[in-house]
Amino acid sequence: MANTSSAKKAVRKIARRTAVNRSRRSQMRTYVRKVEEAIASGDAGVAQAALQAAEPLVMRAAQKGIVHKNTASRKISRLTVRVKALAQ
Repeated sequence: MANTSSAKKAVRKIARRTAVNRSRRSQMRTYVRKVEEAIASGDAGVAQAALQAAEPLVMRAAQKGIVHKNTASRKISRLTVRVKALAQ
């Protein structure tokens, strides 16, 4: 339990940041899931559109420290390869 006023403030700040981070992570996962579903359905056009919507969110999550930048790049790279394979 926080005893000092600065520790109490830190707890409040952490709670706010946690909520923001949770929201960003959830949004990122939702958009990645949309790409996965489009790939599974076999529709290349929808998959490409979903990937274009998901890519900035994944990279923004990396910029904000929610996921590591290499993890974000790897996710985007793997999804891109799968979408391109679907188009052929």
